[in-house]
This record gives sequence, C-alpha cells and structure tokens, in this order.
Amino acid sequence: MNPAVRDIVLVVDDQPGTLGLLNDALEQAGYTVLVAPSGRAALDVVTRATPDIILLDALMPGLDGFETCRRLKRLPALAAVPVIFMTALSETEHVLAALEAGGVDYVTKPMVLAEVVARLGVHLANARLTQSAHRALDAAGRFLLAIDRTGRVVWSTPQAAALLERGGTGPREAALPAEMVAWIQRLVAAGAAAPRQHRLLIGGQSLEISYVGSIDPDEILLRLARSVTPAFEEGLLRARLALTAREAEVLLWLGRGKTNRDIGEILGLSPRTVNKHLEGIYTKLGVENRAAAAALVVRTLQGDLPRDWRASGVDDGPGKIVG
Repeated sequence: MNPAVRDIVLVVDDQPGTLGLLNDALEQAGYTVLVAPSGRAALDVVTRATPDIILLDALMPGLDGFETCRRLKRLPALAAVPVIFMTALSETEHVLAALEAGGVDYVTKPMVLAEVVARLGVHLANARLTQSAHRALDAAGRFLLAIDRTGRVVWSTPQAAALLERGGTGPREAALPAEMVAWIQRLVAAGAAAPRQHRLLIGGQSLEISYVGSIDPDEILLRLARSVTPAFEEGLLRARLALTAREAEVLLWLGRGKTNRDIGEILGLSPRTVNKHLEGIYTKLGVENRAAAAALVVRTLQGDLPRDWRASGVDDGPGKIVG
C-alpha cells in the first residue's frame, strides 16, 4: 500500500468489541477506518465519505447486513465498491444471500485478523483494476454504462454519468427512464433482429443509445452519444471559432478524419480549394497542422473550449496552440 494514500475501510457491526478490534488491526495495517454501529448509520456515513471497501456484519438488529448492502449498492458512487460480509453463519443459503445482495466475499466469525487484512488487499487490488479500466475508457471518450435488467445503473464511465446528469438523470438516481428500460428489455428478448440503436429525449437533450452486448445474464452494456446533425455541429464551429459556413464545413470533415480529397468529394470542391480553406482556417485558429485543428474540433464540439480560448492559455504565440 502506498503510505501517502490510505485506503478507506468502512466497518459496520453492532458489536462495539468487534468494531474496536477491527479498527485497531486495520489502522495498524495502514488503512483509514470509518465505523458504523448499524446499517442505518452506515447509510449516513457514506453520504459524507466514500469508502474504498466495506466490511459488513450480516446479522444486525433493525436493518440487517443483506438489506444494508442492497441499499448501498443502489448508490452509483458505491456500485463498484467491494463489500465483504462478516458472519457467524456459513450455511450455503446465507453465503448465497450475501453474494446476491452485492457482496464479493465473506469471512466467518470468530475472525482471523490476518486473513481479513489479506482479503481486503486482494479485493482492493481487483477494484482498482476495474476502476482503471473505467478511467481508460473515459479518457478515450467512451460514453459507456452497464445496467441490470431493471434499469439500475451498475457502473458507468464518468463521461456517461455526466451526460446523463446533464440530461436530468441525477447521480443519485440510479435508474434510467422507463422508456429506455423498456427498449432494452424488448431488444434483449428479440435478440439480433431488434434495432440496436434508440433515440431518447432526456432533460431536453437528444441522446442516442446503442446496445453493445450482455456482460453477464444480468448486466447489459450500453453506449451513449449526443444525437446531433452535421448542420448543428457546423453551427457550433462557426459560432465558437468565428468561421465562415464553408470553413466550418471543411473543418468538421477534417475533424472526422477525412483527407483533402475526401472533403472535396463530399463538399463538391477541388482538393486545391480545400487546401486553401484549410490554410485560412489554420491562420484563424492559430494552429499549425491537421492534428492540432482536429483536436480543437473535438474540444469545441464537446464544449471543453474556454469562452475566450485565445486569452486563457491555449494560445502560445503566432501559429501555435498548446493542448
């Protein structure tokens, strides 16, 4: 474990002796420990701090561990956080109940502390791999999310979550609109014969949802995209980059990876005319080459360009753009 970054463990148990024992052992092992004496207290704790892993007693008065886990897993921020159950019961039905509630593992009481610490390390490492994969997808501009068959969001890349949030599906609303869920259920039932894309209006913005596939029988992978027309994108480029209509057309197709010849064929221009337009575009934007211009297209269409982009650090002198 990196000593500069202490993983946070939430320990939930109604027995003060168990809480104290685990607190001391885990602190000594280098973890930051949060404790909760009940399921309801755990639900309150996670509104103020997000743990990296949870140790959860299965049998507690009031809200037991199984229901506590189900409620924790409904929160998007905790959907990928591993939960290890602690139980004196090792019968198959209790183990299955723990796993079905969202747990990844269980330890039996009385606990061997060294075993608990070892299991924490293994599950934290696995969780980091999952989180790294999600971050890599997000960095690559992937608007991906996985849902279960009820429409509950199991996980999503940050970009997909932000897109849904802007559309009115808030981060703590872990279910998607009923229309979208119904389409997914029809698609899964019909198989390959059903349409694989669906357009949906959420919070005033049009989104295109694509079915990618089923990760397992109860986890469905989707891809989101803003549903926009070339004319809309051209309008954004014109407005945000102060281009003419023709320059915006040429730049849009450049941003989509087209060559000068391709752009000429699409727009009915000669390659020489396309090149002349690009020379003027490069000068206006203060970029030197196609790659820099294409990067600026992506940033502009994603809304990541500052309002006064030449005055906010991206302009680095004549003919150059940083970032």
